[in-house]
Amino acid sequence: MTGGGGGKRRRAAYGAAAATLLLLAGCTTTPHETGTQGVRRLLDRWAAAVRDKNENAYLDAVDPAAERYRADRRRVYANLAALPLATWEYRLKSLKGATADAQLRYRIAGYGAATATVSVRLTVARHGDRWYVTGQDATRAGNQLWEQGTLTAVHGTSALVLGVDQDRGRLQELAGLADRAVPAVTAAWPGPWSRRVVVELPATLDRMAALLDSPPSKYRGIAAVTTEDRIVVNPEAYAELGDFGRRIVLTHETTHAATRDATTRSTPMWLSEGFADWVAYRGAARTPRQVAPELAAAVTAGTPPDRLPPDADFAFTGDAGRLARAYEGGWLACRLIAERWGEERLVALYRAAGRGGRFWDALGVSEADFTAQWREYVAEAF
Repeated sequence: MTGGGGGKRRRAAYGAAAATLLLLAGCTTTPHETGTQGVRRLLDRWAAAVRDKNENAYLDAVDPAAERYRADRRRVYANLAALPLATWEYRLKSLKGATADAQLRYRIAGYGAATATVSVRLTVARHGDRWYVTGQDATRAGNQLWEQGTLTAVHGTSALVLGVDQDRGRLQELAGLADRAVPAVTAAWPGPWSRRVVVELPATLDRMAALLDSPPSKYRGIAAVTTEDRIVVNPEAYAELGDFGRRIVLTHETTHAATRDATTRSTPMWLSEGFADWVAYRGAARTPRQVAPELAAAVTAGTPPDRLPPDADFAFTGDAGRLARAYEGGWLACRLIAERWGEERLVALYRAAGRGGRFWDALGVSEADFTAQWREYVAEAF
């Protein structure tokens, strides 16, 4: 009788202790928690601090002993606080010793930007029952805009412009051009799109290349490029442009943002780049010789193109002339379609090309027939 009662009390006490451990596991690291579980909980806590704009909680996740990194995170947090974030989360991929490889997923709120996915490599440490971030891979530290310096955000009507170590007036100018570009693109591309864009202006060409994870030589002389979620401006090449050139660049890149969902690997480069240029120059009082000087020179020299520009000609290499002729040839092809078949058919061709297959059926001609007409059109243009 006595032994049985003692067993019941021991089981009751054990049950109460187990319940207490389960409750504790919901709010903090426990001695029974694996390293992976602890680091995952740490990253969840860190992400929540960014979303909640809680600086104390953000810094609380950083190891107090990592003084230099902690000071750097204070600066980075100030930059993140300026971003209108819809989402911000980390997904732990692996933990090997003190190195945590994770995926950062974030999206800018209100500007139609796609969710960006970034690989991050952090170092972590456990002190007692708590995990902390102690640092990160220095080779990837500059790959995000908020890591590169002091970030300034300027809101336009249709654009969010983010600049690092930039004069606010310059960012406001960019916002104004983007605000003009959005309705111009919408008039030419009637399909659904967000009609809002994010523009980034890093401090240097090297910083631009870091954002795009490519060598600087790839973008030297290129004023801007568009990725899935933003327009990235080359501060050096863009600064050399006049007012008209800057407007053309912003409208061209905004066109890429608008047509993103309709553009696939099946879309030939002459069509995607030519359409963006066609939209940018649409309504501008410019002659073909003014818009396409490199192609005009080739025709005058007796070496006109014999085919539509292949995708390889659009690669950012050291041959600036070939690249310019590719863009100009694509623009003239889209200009021809808009003039002879109409703007609606040009848009229909673009959509059909993105779906793959027999996209020339949208014009009712073969590629060979169209190429012959385009070659004649190019010769007559100059």
